[in-house]
Amino acid sequence: MQDFTIYFKLGVEHILSLDAMDHILFVTALCLRYLSKDWKKVVILVTAFTIGHSLTLALSALGLVNFDSSWIEFLIPLTIAATCINNMLQPANAPASRLPWIYSLALFFGLIHGLAFANLFLSLEGREGLVAHLLAFNIGIEIAQLVIVLGILLLSYVFVEAGKLSRIWWLRTASSVILVFSLIWAVQRFPYQKNAPTHDEKVRIAGNPGVIIAG
Repeated sequence: MQDFTIYFKLGVEHILSLDAMDHILFVTALCLRYLSKDWKKVVILVTAFTIGHSLTLALSALGLVNFDSSWIEFLIPLTIAATCINNMLQPANAPASRLPWIYSLALFFGLIHGLAFANLFLSLEGREGLVAHLLAFNIGIEIAQLVIVLGILLLSYVFVEAGKLSRIWWLRTASSVILVFSLIWAVQRFPYQKNAPTHDEKVRIAGNPGVIIAG
């Protein structure tokens, strides 16, 4: 039971922390189009995302799939950017109920996010008690995600339902802000920048403006 609690807390803390801001903003971008009255649709959406990341998390933990973590970290902000762009292109008169394919998008992107979750899990996990630890870790992630979803629905209620802001304005404005962050992360995380100077080289360049680093 103690191990279950440890891995449960690990799952919660992995999401509800500043280090997991990319995952937080992805869930936020997914849920921005919904209002509190759409909570059933949000449940379906989060379930689709959960199925996706649970599948790849389990497969990675069992050693059945393996991907370069640097590319996974790069793909995460791209999933955020794609979701934001999708939000921004939504017609003003298109209700969320007419966009069921967003569930498929959440499922697919969940597969990618699950690989990112696996990086932390595998760094701590041995083979003993794998299934129980995986279950506890995943439940912790889900609880944390529900907290985020409730927070987004509350904000939507405050700004759109109570504050009478246009739903499409809220969707596009919030998505635009998140899009900026995601693009910055994508640039920062792009792997294999072969010609990019290292930290030490940057220091040398700063001290000697005439120095040219060969590619």
